[in-house]
Amino acid sequence: MIRVIVADDEPLMRFALRTLLESQDDIVVIAEARDGTELLEQAREGRPDIVLTDLRMPGMDGIAATRRLMELPGPPAVLVLTTFDTEDGIARALTAGATGYLLKDAPPEQVMAAVRLVASGAAALAPGPAARLARTAAGGGSVSRTVAAPESSRRLAGLSEQQQELLRRLGAGLSNAEIARSMHLSEGTVKAYVSRLMAVLEVDNRTQAAILAHQAGLTGMS
Repeated sequence: MIRVIVADDEPLMRFALRTLLESQDDIVVIAEARDGTELLEQAREGRPDIVLTDLRMPGMDGIAATRRLMELPGPPAVLVLTTFDTEDGIARALTAGATGYLLKDAPPEQVMAAVRLVASGAAALAPGPAARLARTAAGGGSVSRTVAAPESSRRLAGLSEQQQELLRRLGAGLSNAEIARSMHLSEGTVKAYVSRLMAVLEVDNRTQAAILAHQAGLTGMS
């Protein structure tokens, strides 16, 4: 079961998300939170696999809460669900450690698919934010400065052939299980390799690594 905490300051939105997610046999909502502070408390107690959070909440917002969640031992994956489709919001969410970014008007099936993608270790970006993110990165905007700084060439130059192949697959949005099958490795080995690769690339999450792969032209699968 994929264990989820839903964080949103609107009770109706929390109810709708809980109802939607719990209609699936493989997803369970273990707690709800009204703000970032409550979210952190629930996460420490419940140890969820996924946190589905809004960006703007009273008190501690979703960005600050995501940063704090990343400091927990075995942190959950964070999927942002918000009404704010802005370059700055996307950049701040990814920098904080989120691996998914969806808008609240996304179809129910897209939300459920994103939860499963993030739970599997893959990134999940809504088509609009994803396109804007790519344009910003290509144009040297805020995401580019955050994810692929001027020293990105130095980072990529030190990669082994195997690490380059792994980065290609991250750029293609593959999950750990899919990477394991395509590279004939165990899923545990892939997880360890991904962690090591992110350390070498000096990125905080898989989404940032994927953007770096696209900027470097590592988009074709071999």
